[in-house]
Amino acid sequence: MKETKKLNITKSRELFEEATTLIPGGVLGARKPGDFIDGEYPIFLESGKGCRLTDVDGNKFIDFLCGYGPIILGYREEEVDAAVYKQIKEKGFCFTLTQKFQNELAKKLTRIVPSSEMSIFLKTGSDATTASIRIARAHTNKLKVMRCGYHGWHDWCVEMKGGIPSKFYEDVYEFQYNKLDQLENLMATHGDETAAIIMTPFGHPNHQKMQTPAPGFLEGVRKIADKYGAVLIYDEIRTCFRLSMGGAQKLYGVTPDLTVLGKAMANGYPISVVTGKKNVMMAAESKLFISSTFFPNSEAFVAALKTIEIMERENVLWNIWKKGERFMKNIRAVIDKYNVGAELTGVAPMFYITFKKDETGAYKSKRKDFYTQLIRKGFFFTPFHHAYISYRHTEEDLGLTLTAIDETLAFIKDKYQ
Repeated sequence: MKETKKLNITKSRELFEEATTLIPGGVLGARKPGDFIDGEYPIFLESGKGCRLTDVDGNKFIDFLCGYGPIILGYREEEVDAAVYKQIKEKGFCFTLTQKFQNELAKKLTRIVPSSEMSIFLKTGSDATTASIRIARAHTNKLKVMRCGYHGWHDWCVEMKGGIPSKFYEDVYEFQYNKLDQLENLMATHGDETAAIIMTPFGHPNHQKMQTPAPGFLEGVRKIADKYGAVLIYDEIRTCFRLSMGGAQKLYGVTPDLTVLGKAMANGYPISVVTGKKNVMMAAESKLFISSTFFPNSEAFVAALKTIEIMERENVLWNIWKKGERFMKNIRAVIDKYNVGAELTGVAPMFYITFKKDETGAYKSKRKDFYTQLIRKGFFFTPFHHAYISYRHTEEDLGLTLTAIDETLAFIKDKYQ
């Protein structure tokens, strides 16, 4: 199988070189070239529509990153954007006081999300996870936190500890997804001092295979939280409005005390939520302080209300699950056909193709080759993060992607044979 021609990303590279003189590292967070494959992926994008992206060099891609998760419908979704434009033009969106959309969205969440009785609206996932921990500590008058999964960049949970005194995270302990015994052991030691157990109810650890909950795992965590009087928090930033409208808690039938929401709820507009049981949430009324100039800005509320309306009206998640299940079945057949160590994990709305680890480390080279060929062919995945399917991915788009995966695995089999 012939190697695919390398992309021309000259303008991207020029912009990046300029950016390194203006911004530390050029670009921040998980947008750095090293978070993809340096020299192969574009660094700056120009536009998006539906499920397609165009970079500054004019390269076009079918996109499976969806902005790292917020794009559940599609880029430049006209009905959502029109609602936002109307609000900005006719009413305005940034005021000293709050607009009515706060109440409307809170009521809608209470109808949709099992744990939702009261809500606090913020801007980012890290805002919301951090607020949830503060609420849990204020409610319980306890300090320690058990965590499972990625919960953002704030001091208590970020992986890179530069610039953070150890006292800010020394009371936070980590357990692995589907390892109930690890949590049991931690709580046997720290349970009486534990304010919160925060976790992703569906396993999507960074750079690793995805996991569905083992039988009894979520139920076991719920029981442990109840035993020690800890607040159970589900980080559903990625999973709510994607695995189901009510999140993984609705899909798997285990309800937490607090839930953190964001990403897909507003199809790209910046908003996040801490929502949960009234008796826990009321700690935020007088025991702690949460505020920001931009928290009550209404453009994101309007976008969220419209996005939810469309998702319910068009049965969006049913559509995503059905085409995603067919797509994953076809990917598995292609993986079985070539037997090069590729693995597919996840569920229809969010999935990940990795390679089995081996003693020689060849899996790293296979992974690099796999994602290099796909980006060159015009399919935007990343080696280090799972993929998403949006409403605007068509069967034709998924068919083209399957052909590219087939060709790429054939290339890898020829190369490593």
